[in-house]
Amino acid sequence: MIIEQFEDKNLAHYSYAIFSDGEIALIDPARNPEPYYNFAKAHNAKITSVIETHPHADFVSSHLEIHNYTSATIYVSKLVGAEYPHQTFDDGDEISIGKIKLKAINTPGHSPDSISILAVDEQGVEQAVFTGDTLFIGDCGRPDLREEAGAITASRSQLAKQMYHSLRDKLIALPNHVMVYPAHGAGSLCGKGLSSQNSSTMGAEKIGNWSLQPLSEDDFVNQLLADQPFIPKYFPFNVGINKKGATSFSSAVSSIETRPPFTYTGCDFVLNKDVLIIDTRPQEKFKQSHLQNSINLMDDVKFETWLGSIVNPGEEFYLVAESNEVIEQLLQRIAKIGYESQVKTAFVLNLGDSESPLFNSALLLQNADAFTIIDIRNYSETKSDIIFSNAINIPLHQLRERVAEIPLDKPILVHCAGGYRSAAGASIIASAVSSRQQVFDLSVAVNQFKHKALA
Repeated sequence: MIIEQFEDKNLAHYSYAIFSDGEIALIDPARNPEPYYNFAKAHNAKITSVIETHPHADFVSSHLEIHNYTSATIYVSKLVGAEYPHQTFDDGDEISIGKIKLKAINTPGHSPDSISILAVDEQGVEQAVFTGDTLFIGDCGRPDLREEAGAITASRSQLAKQMYHSLRDKLIALPNHVMVYPAHGAGSLCGKGLSSQNSSTMGAEKIGNWSLQPLSEDDFVNQLLADQPFIPKYFPFNVGINKKGATSFSSAVSSIETRPPFTYTGCDFVLNKDVLIIDTRPQEKFKQSHLQNSINLMDDVKFETWLGSIVNPGEEFYLVAESNEVIEQLLQRIAKIGYESQVKTAFVLNLGDSESPLFNSALLLQNADAFTIIDIRNYSETKSDIIFSNAINIPLHQLRERVAEIPLDKPILVHCAGGYRSAAGASIIASAVSSRQQVFDLSVAVNQFKHKALA
């Protein structure tokens, strides 16, 4: 038995290929199926099975595309209510892959329809468990994503209780040597304290994972529900796509219209002023020249997550980048969260019609009360790290909907922790208020202010 792990760093997602005697089973495949086809070709093997641990919220899976291309059988819990061709895979069910067996374990908690998959080798020894979003390294899955999405919904408290019993009645009983392979690692929003390790053992998790420690059900539920990260707008949307099955990755990307380099004075098409503009260029270039009403969402490791947190499912947008090569990469990343049909046009921008004012940080150090300061960090961040006592805290993912709460009687300063979010936040506010209102990105000055406060 060979287990191959595939990692998507942008979404902190792990998928798997399990190979035995010329056959391959895939678990939780990413949107682009090409790496799995390459793996099968390298091992002169056939993909015969695709297993989905649950309908994913944070990425679009290629399970249906792989089925259509390879005739592999898709296995999923009967509770999913899957709308694609499939066979149900629940407690007591097992399938053979070459000389090994894969057994289904129903492990609700992250979702009502979650399963884990236990791999039993050629000698009948339990070797690995693929836990999906149920058990992570150092943590367990969040229970608050299925209150309004999927064929079966459940309250977060109900799912937290199910998680308590799934971990204790099902997974903790596995032998200590069994390898643990989760669907996500550090950086994923599917949990709150995921390790940077990409695998572990049940023995190590029984010692070091808080969710497997001796706790009462009430204490476990309270601890699990506390301080979970925010839920991006695209999460429920992706659950629906994965329940139905997505279109092919290549056709999705190739269907997006792209244009040659654009200048606002010499373009060959007219922009619809009612359509959002997502400008992915570095903030220095954006500040020098951009199109009016653009949002500066830079090409960064978390681009997909922030795009799906700021832009609503179904909302059209123009995509702006600094080169055609970047456009090609971004379109593939956009397809990973199922937003490809929302890109109205993608183009390179050479010259815009607006610029962003630069901020003199000395003014803030002299008198912070002269400004309206907007802290767009998440509540969990501001809870333990207050930088400006007079700041208004509106997390970035809520900002477009809450701009009207911002007073306009002073210049507005926007800050986050490192500068990526403040660039986006300042551009969101600037696009929503009068052009006469001064809106500044405070990313540089925050550090200066903190150093002065500590001196």
